[in-house]
Amino acid sequence: MRIVTRLRGIVLRPLRGSGRPVAFLATGLLIQFGVLLVTALPWLLFLPVLGPAGQLLLAVLLPLAAVVLAGPLLTEAQHARFRVRLGVDIPSPYGGRRPRPYQWLRSPAGRRQLRYHLPAGPLLALAAAFTLLTWAVALVATTVYLWIWAVPLDWRLEHLGYSTWAAYLTAAGIGLLYVAAWLSAALTRLDTRLATVLLGPSRAEQLARRVEALTESRAGLVDVVDAERRRIERDLHDGAQQRLVSLAVNLGIAKATLGDLPEDVRRVIDEAHREAKEAIEELSSLVRGLHPAVLEDRGLDAALSGLAARVPVPVRVTVELTARLSPTIESVAYFVVSEALTNVVKHAEASEAEVTVVRAGATLLVVVRDDGVGGARLGGGTGLSGLAKRVASVDGTLSLDSPAGGPTVITVELPCVP
Repeated sequence: MRIVTRLRGIVLRPLRGSGRPVAFLATGLLIQFGVLLVTALPWLLFLPVLGPAGQLLLAVLLPLAAVVLAGPLLTEAQHARFRVRLGVDIPSPYGGRRPRPYQWLRSPAGRRQLRYHLPAGPLLALAAAFTLLTWAVALVATTVYLWIWAVPLDWRLEHLGYSTWAAYLTAAGIGLLYVAAWLSAALTRLDTRLATVLLGPSRAEQLARRVEALTESRAGLVDVVDAERRRIERDLHDGAQQRLVSLAVNLGIAKATLGDLPEDVRRVIDEAHREAKEAIEELSSLVRGLHPAVLEDRGLDAALSGLAARVPVPVRVTVELTARLSPTIESVAYFVVSEALTNVVKHAEASEAEVTVVRAGATLLVVVRDDGVGGARLGGGTGLSGLAKRVASVDGTLSLDSPAGGPTVITVELPCVP
């Protein structure tokens, strides 16, 4: 029994899994038959009664026009066939939308799909018809001992040798079953490869779509990080900073009211009071570095004016904006100016600086100029490399012009999203 089971497994193994390819090929044959029927019906009805020009129109131009007009629908039907019958999801080159026929034909993707629907599709349908016919012949030959009993008894008595050629026919049918299974699998693989190349997006279109998805993902990540930075700023400002202010106030009151304390105790209170005030200043600088509250409350103009007022070098600020920008762009623009003015104070030895922020169409132009010694460069340890990375995180550009002897001009262009 074990030997019989093993032999049965060996015999049936090549035939297993043939149902899906056969159904897939049959569905494709039905689609091509429908296209052939629609395009050939006017040809069959009107060709005999028309002249040469009309016959040319119906025989050639009309079928081509029908395929072009129905091209997007045929592509959707083929996509559904691959998805339902094989579980192969071929993405649409148009992102799920259906193009108009003239747009479909003019696009590279449409011309690729047309090559599938016209030369490749009919040839694959002919091969599928031959494969299905092979299946039918193989099944008839293999089951000859079942249906031979439907033949009249007189014929079987007159041809007593039918059992011999029936055995040969059964063996040939079994061999044809293997051939049909192989043809079905091979034709299915070929059709899948052709459809993936011709009905799906090209390599360039896939890369462009991937870049677009990564750009959207990065923009979302930048927005999330900026929102998290604002949340941390609010928590520090409303929590830890207020507690330090309360502590400093209490220590100041204690120092002023408790005059009869020993000298060492007063010294400890003075030291604690000074450290509390220094901690408040450091925390205030940290909060402003994370996300200044005035930027969120009053906008970029007020935030840059406040920033310039704290710089020991005279700074002229010009901001020309008619509306608020996105929080992410405002934050990047603020930190560009903040880092640039920090470099002016630390390295430029400048006597004055100028900040200009102007919106030019879909671009926010930020220019920081100083009359210092110049010689600044990206990657020179002045924080400009990190600034360039922050600008690039929102698809902006940063350029630096800083010849020896000055002046230094930093120009930043940011995509302006209101």
